[in-house]
Amino acid sequence: MAKPASASPSWFVRRDIDGFFGLAIDNIVQVLLIVGLCQGVLGFESDLVYGRILPGVALSLILGNVYYSWLAYRQGQREQRDDLTALPYGINTVSLFAYVFLVMLPVKLDAVASGIAPLQASEIAWQAGLVACLGSGLIELAGAWIGNRLRQLAPRAAMLSTLGGIALTFIAIGFLLRTFANPIVGLVPLGVILLTYFGRVDFGLPGGLLSVLLGVALAWTTGLVRWDPEVFEQAMQPLGFYIPKLWIGAIWEQGDVLGRYFSIILPMGLFNLVGSLQNLESAEAAGDRYPTAPCLAANGIGTLLAAVCGSCFPTTIYIGHPGWKDMGARVGYSWLNGLVMSILCLSGALGVITYLVPIDAGMAIVLWIGIVIVAQSFTATPVAHAPAVVVGLLPGIAAWGALIAKNSMRAVGAGTPEQPFQPEVLVANFKLSDTFIEGAFALEQGVILSAMILAAITVYIIEQQFGLAALWAMGAAILAWVGLIHSFAWTPADTVVSLGWGTGTEWAVSYLLLAILFVLAAWFNKRKKQNKVI
Repeated sequence: MAKPASASPSWFVRRDIDGFFGLAIDNIVQVLLIVGLCQGVLGFESDLVYGRILPGVALSLILGNVYYSWLAYRQGQREQRDDLTALPYGINTVSLFAYVFLVMLPVKLDAVASGIAPLQASEIAWQAGLVACLGSGLIELAGAWIGNRLRQLAPRAAMLSTLGGIALTFIAIGFLLRTFANPIVGLVPLGVILLTYFGRVDFGLPGGLLSVLLGVALAWTTGLVRWDPEVFEQAMQPLGFYIPKLWIGAIWEQGDVLGRYFSIILPMGLFNLVGSLQNLESAEAAGDRYPTAPCLAANGIGTLLAAVCGSCFPTTIYIGHPGWKDMGARVGYSWLNGLVMSILCLSGALGVITYLVPIDAGMAIVLWIGIVIVAQSFTATPVAHAPAVVVGLLPGIAAWGALIAKNSMRAVGAGTPEQPFQPEVLVANFKLSDTFIEGAFALEQGVILSAMILAAITVYIIEQQFGLAALWAMGAAILAWVGLIHSFAWTPADTVVSLGWGTGTEWAVSYLLLAILFVLAAWFNKRKKQNKVI
């Protein structure tokens, strides 16, 4: 990428407004999930959510966003560039769900079953979440010392296609379905985004801002959102000022959670680590190279700060840097997002904002970012590696299909304590329609790692470096053997990762046989070349 002569970065440019709306909407969705799951699933009191958890979220978000803004500004000064885009940063969605359903909810249910009052059980579950978050932060921080080496070992197609699979399914398709569920509200803002960033049409206002304004107007005028004094009064109740506090004692009281739930905390920490590496690779492919170790360390420190200040949810570098860069966002969108999100979290004003500005009004920006990420998987890798990109997309699609299948079963009443999942019946019924759903469940577990491995193997096959393909297959065999990829177990309402020695035997053996095949291929290829020389 050509560098402008003597260019210097700015702390804020006009297009940062668009980037801010995209990142803020994404962050607001995460915080809404935190509030909804903590109150609806875990039964936490409002004081616990707004007085302890959200202040911790606020500190972690402001720390990370300010750091990445400063890093982009400093990097721009060093490289004499004004076109660097700060790395997006926020709450890790996968860890959010994992720690609610696989750590905090079991801890609360165990406490209630042992005779502890629900209010005290909620306190214990919150403390367990802090410990899980702390463990994830320690893993992310430790990854700062090995992350750069891992980036050197993994082909770009393996890194980017993995992100592409997640962006295509969990970001793009989800918001596309919501767009066509409410087309009058959703399609016009999407049209504005496509015209602004693909068609280069200048409407006189930043495209993201215009899209959100039109979405809000359409949502209110069409009746998607209606004025309800009772709902508005409920949204106003948490308003106040919440001072963050240190909760180190609460972590100490539940320290044994780290050992009891290590099988959940370890994969989540590794997931955050690998995901951050892939996002750094994505940023470099878009023209912005950032140092690996400081970025991973910042992620770890942000997560540790969240834990000691009351938040149970790890932070990470977000997917989507190329989208924000193409949007024209630079440094300012990041620090502005951190400032606004921290004010919303510390003031309890989030409920009012989300009532007045529905998610439907801004989802077009996030949908566009998903499209750009998938496109980058193909455009920023060698043309010959396109098959590897496709292979890397497939596990993400399978994982999304697994999620939809389980949600469908829950929608008809299965997956409850009264009617738990019946694996034999469900798998057999899916096979009647030629759907091998257990394969989707296997790909769902460790989807980030398995997608990267399969794409890397395909790259090295294309390059006829069969020995390296064999090494990646051996690595997959080890991960499968201990259950970090593919191995899953049924619960009454879900399929979850199954860690343990030998839990993924059949997948481990399969990868081992694949490695042997690659070694044989390398031998045959070498003999063929020798015969040609003779």
